[in-house]
Amino acid sequence: MADSTIVLEATALRKSYGAITAVDGISFALHAGESAGLLGPNGAGKTTAISMIMGNVTPDSGTVKIEGSPLLGDCDERKRRLGLVPQDLALYEELTAVENLRYFGALQGLRGRELTTRMDAVLEIAGLKDRARDRTAHYSGGMKRRLNLAVALLHEPQILLLDEPTVGVDPQSRNALFEAIEALRAEGKTILYTTHYMEEVERLCHRALIMDQGRVIADDSVANLKARGLSGRLVLLDTESPVPDHVMQELSALPEIQKITVTGLRLELETADFMAAAPALLERLRAHAISIRHMETESASLEHVFLALTGRTIRDS
Repeated sequence: MADSTIVLEATALRKSYGAITAVDGISFALHAGESAGLLGPNGAGKTTAISMIMGNVTPDSGTVKIEGSPLLGDCDERKRRLGLVPQDLALYEELTAVENLRYFGALQGLRGRELTTRMDAVLEIAGLKDRARDRTAHYSGGMKRRLNLAVALLHEPQILLLDEPTVGVDPQSRNALFEAIEALRAEGKTILYTTHYMEEVERLCHRALIMDQGRVIADDSVANLKARGLSGRLVLLDTESPVPDHVMQELSALPEIQKITVTGLRLELETADFMAAAPALLERLRAHAISIRHMETESASLEHVFLALTGRTIRDS
């Protein structure tokens, strides 16, 4: 559970590469114990933003603060509060998992019993204890991702930055990563999780910052953002035959129906209250002898939010 202490603050971060502005003045703050998703399409600026927070990329302007103080280069002790799971794997494939962990632990200043204890702990979190002495080259893509997470956790960071950690991961390893992240969140870690998968943010994060073209275009709780995308419920109807225009006009005029989208024989209706909308909707269709092959309802997703904010789906970006 997040508290009121701000542990990570980015203010007006900006970075350009020639004529291309990768990050265009983004600002946000994370509270202790908060899990936030940095959500956006490929090329939105998410990785550049993470790189500036870590100090791997120097911003053109703006500041990054850890626990209220600006980071002062790579030797700043506050940087140890951060743990990074990069999008590109940072492992030595000719080494075993234990050897990778021993090497990266030494870089963090861990030695002896302390290092051994931490290695055991992170291998347990990553679910790799039974493969700890296998060469990383023999790991699946998902296992390498989980070892990447273990490396980031060695020095017990309080703030965990995960940059697209499920890229190229099989469903089983993806779920294992989710379970590990959920456990870390329950322990009180502060998490910033970048992705272009809406469902990952919905599962793992209390809050979502939606990025597009280098800017944060929305920042709110996941529940509030979903409510902004539409009023809360979709009704999906598959009909036996096309719905005539004059019937569509009648359906659109129903007070409980906010929007109708037609794709072939499928109607997608947005409504604030399905129970209130259903009787009149079904009565109108019955009156015009329009048969329904299938009907289902679903809650609004962050995909709808992105569409409402930008006019396009995240996959079109």
